[in-house]
Amino acid sequence: FFFYSQLKLLKTSTMARSGIAKGKNSGHVTEQRELAVKPSRTKGKLGKRTALCREIAREVAGLSPYERRILDMIKTGGSSADKRVYKYAKRRLGSHKRAVAKREDIKAVNSKMRAKQAGA
Repeated sequence: FFFYSQLKLLKTSTMARSGIAKGKNSGHVTEQRELAVKPSRTKGKLGKRTALCREIAREVAGLSPYERRILDMIKTGGSSADKRVYKYAKRRLGSHKRAVAKREDIKAVNSKMRAKQAGA
């Protein structure tokens, strides 16, 4: 449960203020300003430079042994391949989010390899 002071913070202040000291929209009448996006809001976003570095590193170093095993599971796997890959990745990486991201990443690598083979 929230305290009353916290509940006040949860309310959105999008409605115009009335200029009256009491009531729902109390306060001095002011114009809502458009605020610039804080740098902290873009934390974790993949930049161009980082993406390029990772791509080059993947190209040069290739896949790690556990990633190769995941790729093999995807290639040979049947109906429950996704689940098995997820469980294996989760065991290796430690969290659900990382495991799902790794599974999608290796799937993308596999599809890229298949597209390359089909084109060549």
